[in-house]
Amino acid sequence: MLLRLWWRGRREPGYRVDWAQRFGRYAPWPVPPAGHASAVRQPLIWLHAVSLGETLAARPLIAALRARYPLHRLLVTHMTATGREAAGRLYGRKTGSETSIETGGTADQAALIAFLPYDLSWAVNQFLDHYSPVLGIVMETEVWPNLFHAAQARGIPLLLANARMSEKSYAGYQRFPRLLRPAFGALQVCAQSAAGAARLSDLGARLMMVTGNLKFDTVSTAAPPEQVHALRQLVGTHPVFLAASTREGEEELLLDALARHPLDNTIIIIVPRHPQRFDAVAAVLARRGRAYARRSEHRPLPAGCNILLGDSMGEMPAYYAVADCAFIGGSLVPVGGQNMIEAAALGVPALFGPHTFNFVEAAQLAVAVGAAIRVENADDVCVQAAALLRDTTRRGAMSEAGRAFCAAHRGATARTMVAVERLLVP
Repeated sequence: MLLRLWWRGRREPGYRVDWAQRFGRYAPWPVPPAGHASAVRQPLIWLHAVSLGETLAARPLIAALRARYPLHRLLVTHMTATGREAAGRLYGRKTGSETSIETGGTADQAALIAFLPYDLSWAVNQFLDHYSPVLGIVMETEVWPNLFHAAQARGIPLLLANARMSEKSYAGYQRFPRLLRPAFGALQVCAQSAAGAARLSDLGARLMMVTGNLKFDTVSTAAPPEQVHALRQLVGTHPVFLAASTREGEEELLLDALARHPLDNTIIIIVPRHPQRFDAVAAVLARRGRAYARRSEHRPLPAGCNILLGDSMGEMPAYYAVADCAFIGGSLVPVGGQNMIEAAALGVPALFGPHTFNFVEAAQLAVAVGAAIRVENADDVCVQAAALLRDTTRRGAMSEAGRAFCAAHRGATARTMVAVERLLVP
């Protein structure tokens, strides 16, 4: 495990930070002065968001928890370095080996950020002994048998929030019933959809309610004006096609298709899903002899260059703000797709490929209401994008459909908080 952390840390230095937390070793709690109010330790709510997507999805729930339980501490844990780094960018400043989440510097939004230990019985017991949470909230589909067993033995209620269970994952979990049925049995579930709820119940989880998808509550209807202005300066007045959250292999597929079906007089923005791939995608563009500029260089595109590599963090709403249409990555290769809700909420006509098993319901609904188009392959992406860029009326209709679609599905945070309140009743 240590070798794996060191190896991954070559490309992502965050994996070499606070590695002891991976084994249940955390900094001692500060000792308050005698008689100080903090001498009585506040109850702690723990939320686990494994990686970047779950961290972003948890934002409205974190805000609701802080507002509803101001006298509780909040701990947010991660397994990936990108998830932890995203929480740090979104919320705050480092304080020793853990991170304090402080949005805008306001103390009432403070929390702790740490790595969750590996699912070793002695490590998870040390984690629970150290933090002693009164409630554990696990985002989406994270199942840790030793951790859940230890929490159940301590009487700590566990809520699987924003839970999803695809047919593919369901078939995989069914292969190990003796190991996983007790783990699912420790969970109470707020599911994104009725179909996912049925699969989770069949695996042994206890259903509390179908809440819908928290990601409908996370999206903003406006990007920071300074970011939008900076991007407008880079792309000028040309039409913009955005390839958002692309995954490994998709950039090559899109570049090959663009060679066959060029988008004339159009700026193409490519934003890889993971920051550790920024340089790799730049290398792909260089090998193919494609002129490009990097967003991180803050320079206008030179003459004859129509590709901007979006190698910045926290600017996806601004990329959508300047885009006329967008392809949602992770869907041309079989990794399950990426979140298409943000594009719809921001009024950007969306295209996505055949592989959307991580967002089955959202993808089906977006297509059904006319907010998105499903394509078969990269050539189809370029053909459909060219048609949309020529058709202002159709783009406008898709934009309005996307905004209405997202507005109609908001409210998962409030429904999830009902479940939280039930579990925290003394």
